[in-house]
Amino acid sequence: MPAAYGPTAPNASYGAPQVFAPRPAKRRAGIAGLLAVAVLSAGIGGGAALTVDRWGGGTDSGTAAASSSSQVVQADPSNPNWAAVASSVSDAVVAIQVSNGQGGDQGSGVILDEQGHIVTNNHVIEGAGAGAQIAVLINNQMFKAKVVGTDPSTDLAVIKIDSPPSGLKTVSFADSSKLVVGEPVMAIGNPLGLSDTVTTGIVSALNRPVTTKAASTTVGDSSNGVVVTAAIQTSAAINPGNSGGALLNASGELVGITSSIASLSSGSGGQSGSIGIGFAIGSDQVRYIADQLIATGTAKHAQLGVSARDVTDSAQLGAQVAEVVKGSAAADAGIEVGDVITAVGGVDVNSSESLVALIRSAEVGQQLELSVQRGGAEKSVAVTLGSADS
Repeated sequence: MPAAYGPTAPNASYGAPQVFAPRPAKRRAGIAGLLAVAVLSAGIGGGAALTVDRWGGGTDSGTAAASSSSQVVQADPSNPNWAAVASSVSDAVVAIQVSNGQGGDQGSGVILDEQGHIVTNNHVIEGAGAGAQIAVLINNQMFKAKVVGTDPSTDLAVIKIDSPPSGLKTVSFADSSKLVVGEPVMAIGNPLGLSDTVTTGIVSALNRPVTTKAASTTVGDSSNGVVVTAAIQTSAAINPGNSGGALLNASGELVGITSSIASLSSGSGGQSGSIGIGFAIGSDQVRYIADQLIATGTAKHAQLGVSARDVTDSAQLGAQVAEVVKGSAAADAGIEVGDVITAVGGVDVNSSESLVALIRSAEVGQQLELSVQRGGAEKSVAVTLGSADS
């Protein structure tokens, strides 16, 4: 916790900034001990001590749309009917319990199809090793499930109900690339084991780089287990157990999977819960990865093929190329060592982590325009992204 906190301490002193990815809620723990901290870096500056907590093109995208999709609500962004959205979508968002004989974790998930495929965060089910059991709560009924595929580098996973009931409700996907800052959103999940919890807020920022574990600056490198997300930042309250839950627009369409929060750090290593800074993985990336996991159990990731470092000695922020991998997409496009990449697809790049996040959120084979500074001049470079897994 901060050294001083609250309205009576306007000049409070805070510790060093930290970011965490929210861990699933531990079913055997009390509320004060629910979060296990994993250090993240989300490019957060300033004096507040923050932690980010993780909780509990390509293949055919038809798995995301089923005949039983939740009804799309007639939306008025200026006056959202959140009661209608919650009623329409809540049955498509489930609570997940993972039991491993030594307690267990809780998280959330979103039903993708009538066959019982559910997308969630990888960190929700990563403890489901040999002998572990996964249970899914749907309409107050428990169903056994198994892991179909996991993708630690995007913190996404797909599980499947063993014997799904008929008439499963599924979500409709929105295009997360069309989100705008200030747009109203709703989060539905299982925070602290409280299933069907609904909170609302707005889109606070887009393409916020959130990195778990030790960040790699090799763009597109997915072999080291690092999770780098060009995340949607939201003010909707997200807490342990929300991981894997739904972030919805005013029409009740999925725009993201809630995955992490920022919270004030404490000397004891605990976390303070939601402070209105939550993060979600965009629905476009969720659908791209989930479809691959359903089809093959694994996922491919886009790669640019450069190593980069932050630009710190220039008025123009960006990622300076330190190395270009021979035969890579970057090499084929004519990217050179010393180039400063300042934008990807029209989205500003302000750090090497930002570059990693934007490339990882793209698809293998996708064509992008890079804004590059070279020798004091800016140029546009077209690149066709390769695969980090080939």
